[in-house]
Amino acid sequence: MRIAIIFDGASALGKPPDLLIIDAIDAVERALVANGNEAVRVPVDSGGRWIERTRRLKPDLVFNLCEGVDGLGVHEPAVIGALELLGLRYTGSSAWTAALCLRKGLVNALLHSAGLPVPRFGVALAGGVIPTVGFPAICKPGAEDASLGVEQRSVVRTVAALETRVRAMHERWDEVLVQRYVAGREVNVGIVGDEALPIAEIDFGAMPRGLWRIVSYRSKWDEGCDEDTGAAPRCPADLPEELRAELARVALAAWRLVGGQGYGRVDFRIDAAGRPWLLEVNANPDIAPDAGLARMARTAGITYEALIGLVCDGALPRAPELSPERWALTQQLSGLLRAPLAVGQS
Repeated sequence: MRIAIIFDGASALGKPPDLLIIDAIDAVERALVANGNEAVRVPVDSGGRWIERTRRLKPDLVFNLCEGVDGLGVHEPAVIGALELLGLRYTGSSAWTAALCLRKGLVNALLHSAGLPVPRFGVALAGGVIPTVGFPAICKPGAEDASLGVEQRSVVRTVAALETRVRAMHERWDEVLVQRYVAGREVNVGIVGDEALPIAEIDFGAMPRGLWRIVSYRSKWDEGCDEDTGAAPRCPADLPEELRAELARVALAAWRLVGGQGYGRVDFRIDAAGRPWLLEVNANPDIAPDAGLARMARTAGITYEALIGLVCDGALPRAPELSPERWALTQQLSGLLRAPLAVGQS
């Protein structure tokens, strides 16, 4: 197959280049070639030149590594939407799912309405009322990923500290998610296809005294800092079988609810009573060889090449929304085309 690898070109090829993105592209390309495919890199740019290049390439599949444009995650759904308009098959979730999962207030409301365990939350709009969720509370941008805007000062204990933090965040973001902070263990459930992978844990055992045990922006991207070394991934997590089963059940229920496809990750906190709380559904997690999803796959005995193959295989059967077959079925179900009725219909 000819597979186009799309990625945030402005970040990966900028000055200085984002070496983490380049490393992920290199790894995926090697895996695709090892699996017998032709891989072509297509950097995504804000001017849209990548769209025409992709159309002319006529790939059998697009491997989507684009988590934003010029580092802005808000543009991620638009990139997927362009692939959908071109009628191309692609890996990962739809534009609709990506957009939903980016809006923390909306996805939390959906998950909560379905009876899934979401910590008490509210959205503070610029100039509006700050929601009451109890203390301690954590404040996050309402539509960002990669832990942008999350630091030690994000967790607050008092009304005064909450108001100060929200006001500061409103200088950059219009929406701020305010959520009850759950003290306890943090675990991640990876999903490939319809299956949950072995559960991983963020081990905060080495976090310096006095720091909140959270996965902050520094812990993710400031390699070697105290918050990085204090938040070490471990897989598999040492959990009772009953709790592992419950985490997988909730994760898969959340994944289906948001319309997740291909691969994803669901993050939880486990409180002192052993109850899991759903923090986030990530529809486009990092799939680099040293990232969490690949680590969970290895624990399950799945090599990196096999993981990339599974992701591609899962994307191929999905028919583009604009396919003639889907349009014909849409017309039939709208009463515009006659078709023989199935047995039992009248």
